[in-house]
Amino acid sequence: MSDLKIRNLKKVFDGLEIIKGVNLDINDHEFVVFVGPSGCGKSTLLRLIAGLEEVSSGSIHLDDREITDLAPAKRDLAMVFQSYALYPHKTVRKNMSFALDLAGEDKAVIDKKVNDAARILELDHLLDRKPKALSGGQRQRVAIGRAIVRQPKVFLFDEPLSNLDAALRVQMRLELARLHQELNATMIYVTHDQVEAMTLADKVVVLNGGRIEQVGSPLELYHHPVNQFVAGFIGTPKMAFLKAKVKVASPMAVTVTLACGPEYTLELDGSGLQNGEEVTVGIRPEHIQVTRAEESAFKVHLDVAEHLGADTYCYVKATSGETLTVRAPGDFEPSFGDQVGLQPELARCHLFDKEGKAIRKPGAPAKAA
Repeated sequence: MSDLKIRNLKKVFDGLEIIKGVNLDINDHEFVVFVGPSGCGKSTLLRLIAGLEEVSSGSIHLDDREITDLAPAKRDLAMVFQSYALYPHKTVRKNMSFALDLAGEDKAVIDKKVNDAARILELDHLLDRKPKALSGGQRQRVAIGRAIVRQPKVFLFDEPLSNLDAALRVQMRLELARLHQELNATMIYVTHDQVEAMTLADKVVVLNGGRIEQVGSPLELYHHPVNQFVAGFIGTPKMAFLKAKVKVASPMAVTVTLACGPEYTLELDGSGLQNGEEVTVGIRPEHIQVTRAEESAFKVHLDVAEHLGADTYCYVKATSGETLTVRAPGDFEPSFGDQVGLQPELARCHLFDKEGKAIRKPGAPAKAA
């Protein structure tokens, strides 16, 4: 078993609270991704788990053992850093076996562990090379292999793909996903890239300002964000937010008038809203259809278009000055300044109150972090 329990964890640097009372359960065999903007505390939280930073208060338990104050080497964790941190004068084999050599393990056992890890990572033919003879992706695999041979209870990854080019990042994402399935291990992964979070994670932990905003599966966060921050952070391109006012609110529906003019009724629980209250409507680019201007009350002017082959992303401006991103078919060829209409999928629209909290569907329980 490799269950990790974090309770009321805090970290203070020079009087400034960086981690603000985090509570989190990470279950055996889960692939958990910490995601959030720069400075949100995700790497600090990982370093607290690893023992590389001292905990100010709170506790960390691995299975039934408290590891809060243990030295990193005694926590039964293995960390892979953003930098490969390989010894340039040692071969791949010696880099991977280094921790086991220091621990004085039997040579036959070390060879078996290194060979098994090399097979999993397809490094068999590179064991006698030195890091300078390897590509970036191969070096990162060696760093991962060095963690695998230790057979830890939990793997910790701190933005391990940041130094790779775009194609290698995609390849390594696939390899990490396969590795998780093959090892059936508990993994914690830090990234600022929400695409990595969505594609790799069983469970995503969204952090902001040292606090957890929401914990859930990638699709749960995509479809049911608890607040405007999570809604805007999860999804590529990001969700558009439009100012609106409540016209009529009831427990079964909310009618809102957008600042740019159109009026829509959303099947959401408006029992906590007041008529005339300012709210925010969120619409994802993939949930808006482009129509002819005369066919819609929601009129916008085209600004910039990005052609990606299968899709075209159009950046448009509403009459209220707000900017939206719209996903259109790949053969859609708009011209700068054209006026078009938009038709949002009302069942997929999100609504947030003046505090940024999501308004749920009737009867749906609100999920906290």
